[in-house]
Amino acid sequence: MTKKMSLRAIVLAASCLALTSCYAAPAATTASTLPKLVVVLVVDGLPNEQVQRYRDQFGEGGLRRMLDQGASFSNAHQAHGVTVTAIGHSAVLTGAYPYMHGIIGNNWIDPVTKKSVYCTEDSNYTYIGEETKPSDGTSPAKLKVNTLGDELRYATGSRSKVVTVSGKDRGAILLAGKTGTAYMYMDKTGNFASSTYYMKQHPEWATKYLATKPQDRYYGKTWSALLPEAAYAGDAPEDLNLPKAGSHNRLPYSYYSESGEIDSGYYASLRVGPYLDQLTLDFARAAVEGENLGSNPAGVPDLLGVSLSAHDYVNHAFGPESKLSHDHLQRLDRMLAEFFTYLDKRVGMDNVLVVLTADHGFPNTPEFAQTQHLDAQRLDGDKLMAALDKHLEGKFGVAKLVQAWSLPNIHLDYALADQNKLKREDVETAAARFLLAQNGIVDAFTRTQFESGAVQGTHINTLMRRAWNRESSGDLMVITKPFWYFGTGTSGTSHGSPYAYDTNVPLMIMGKRWIKAGAYGQYAEVVDIAPTLANLLHVRPPAGAEGRVLTETLR
Repeated sequence: MTKKMSLRAIVLAASCLALTSCYAAPAATTASTLPKLVVVLVVDGLPNEQVQRYRDQFGEGGLRRMLDQGASFSNAHQAHGVTVTAIGHSAVLTGAYPYMHGIIGNNWIDPVTKKSVYCTEDSNYTYIGEETKPSDGTSPAKLKVNTLGDELRYATGSRSKVVTVSGKDRGAILLAGKTGTAYMYMDKTGNFASSTYYMKQHPEWATKYLATKPQDRYYGKTWSALLPEAAYAGDAPEDLNLPKAGSHNRLPYSYYSESGEIDSGYYASLRVGPYLDQLTLDFARAAVEGENLGSNPAGVPDLLGVSLSAHDYVNHAFGPESKLSHDHLQRLDRMLAEFFTYLDKRVGMDNVLVVLTADHGFPNTPEFAQTQHLDAQRLDGDKLMAALDKHLEGKFGVAKLVQAWSLPNIHLDYALADQNKLKREDVETAAARFLLAQNGIVDAFTRTQFESGAVQGTHINTLMRRAWNRESSGDLMVITKPFWYFGTGTSGTSHGSPYAYDTNVPLMIMGKRWIKAGAYGQYAEVVDIAPTLANLLHVRPPAGAEGRVLTETLR
């Protein structure tokens, strides 16, 4: 007997059908909606002020292309208090701060051995075909979280390829994450090599490329000014920053060796100037072709990370106000234009998403800053630590309470304090008060303050709290005054502070299918890059990511 459905049953059935339609699983993302290749460019030591100061001199296809066709943030920052290469590179694709990702410096003091360790050293692995010292960077073991590239490979069943290349091992390794593949420049041979962490031997394409010895073509060449002399009229006088013994600070800048032959001295000299970056980009091209990046047969996105190291070396030696730094950035701009043209022909820029940022900025040399009526000096850290130890001995009657340091981190000998029945907090406080009384020091924080949550209130305090890692950082952290830095000598400059000249870096994203072009003045952080890319690639954000998705830039 056939039963008639009641009106209530009909309505209920229709409702269920409607709900099923509303909550059905969304259609799988098609490969055509995603970038075929994500290119992450990190220009080591590029302050955003240099991009703004020299932007009118850029060519059409490099940095100007990113400024005009991409989203560019003028108020983007490496938002942690110790602005050095390893920490800045770690931030880019982890989206995390040092207290979480564990990379607290290029070097730091091991809390157990009290000896200096390097951020990417790992004695379990060696460079492939190259001499390897115990402190050389060979793996990401000290990186405590994963990266955007790791999440991309996880989401695609390891079918996506993640390849990074840099003039510095830490630049490549910390971008590659745990499951990517890193290649780095070898100072002694001029080769790019990977390590046994990633593979047993280089792939055939890399071996063939290295056999051509492209690094040798610059021997005897000179780095000359790219622009007419009038273009450099606003740069600092060249005699303001005297060169170190055996070097020079003028263009043309020649590349040779004291032996008169191509040797390790020549290969090391390539770091200062445009040729290291050209070699890096050339190897990146070889990787694109050798690994078929951007044309993945599985139809999934690939990621190429390129860290361009030479600008950092130039700025350290001559300062961002110098003619050499000015010219180097112009040459790098033209190199990027050629690289983008290559990618357009190889992959098609409509299929490529490009991010460009920096690991840290740079202060001017103290000599230049003083001409601007600023209180700027170099502060000898070793002498400061000796004075601190002497002060604590005088106060507590115990020698060697300062056990080790890798500034801005200072490690106290708590065991010695306990043995002499001294309260740890009393020793910390006495040390901090002494440091605050020293010329060139503006603030000092103690382990007790960090662990109790007392480091609050100001923006600088927030940056320092992010930079302090409970397991690895010191028992004290110090901050120099603005325009001061820890160092010696009479030339050059260095970074590492929480001040805007060190934190404000370029942040540009270009890819017209996904990004709305424009100049953005709102605050952004480098840790926003990883969550934004995760959103665009439809993958999980890295584990330690704290940045935001830059939704204002998304189509």
